[in-house]
Amino acid sequence: MRKIIHDCDCTFGINGCDVDDGLALLYLLGDPEAEVLGVTTTYGNNTLEKVYENTKKFVKKIGHDELRVYKGGATPGETESEAAHYLAEMAEKYAGELEILVTGSVTNLYGAWKHNPEFFHQVKSIVLMGGATEPLIFAKREMDELNFSCDPLATYATLTSGTDVAVITGNNCLKVLFTREEYERELSDLSKGVVRLIKNETDYWFDNNWDEYGIPGYYNWDAIAAAYMMHPELFETQIVDMQLSTEKLTKGRMILAEDEAKKNCTLKIPVIRDADEFRRNLYDTWMNVEIETVK
Repeated sequence: MRKIIHDCDCTFGINGCDVDDGLALLYLLGDPEAEVLGVTTTYGNNTLEKVYENTKKFVKKIGHDELRVYKGGATPGETESEAAHYLAEMAEKYAGELEILVTGSVTNLYGAWKHNPEFFHQVKSIVLMGGATEPLIFAKREMDELNFSCDPLATYATLTSGTDVAVITGNNCLKVLFTREEYERELSDLSKGVVRLIKNETDYWFDNNWDEYGIPGYYNWDAIAAAYMMHPELFETQIVDMQLSTEKLTKGRMILAEDEAKKNCTLKIPVIRDADEFRRNLYDTWMNVEIETVK
């Protein structure tokens, strides 16, 4: 069993807010090789308070009361939080084993590093959803990056200090659009609690994307990062030298190094290998989650 912590800004079920953190957590819980040690919360999709309360509610709703939820830093640079302490402690306890999925701002990891200077060396691997290597455009509009830009200093420290870091960029998520019609087809067994949960509490997000962007579906940003963490064979993984700066990261931009002398980190940049194979894995893994209470 692989030991994993999910650091997230889960707003699953909050009208007007993205659902992908919750779907990423469901994916981890559905993978038999993942042991989710805990969930640390951060800001991004909403304020820390709303994310924290919503994540506790979500964990209870899906019947995983045993899964502890930790409150993180509420603002950039806030290193003193229970989430930061928890991450630091778990990295030391499971040195060389702990893997972290980050799907919101990166403030909590920065806090963990401040409490435990060996943090980034002790963590086996980090997978982050965020950043952009070129302008992020869909529906003919350039979109703001919403994770790395939340706390550029924390992002810079994580990307340049981690020993095995993979970044699922916004650009590389645009290959797979999930539509309401697809959900109707794939999530048809209403006897399953997980099906009722996903269909009942993500439907608003289809409407939101259509009303806001004219897109007939939505991108499952964070679930893609979870899938890469557990099944990298579904992806083509590029090893890329970067020349990062906190200034560029205020917009979430990651700049490729022009030459060896200018690089300050090397990152894994995964791209979905086959969209149909990826979709099948995602739905099959969600179906492994046993939820009895959702009506």
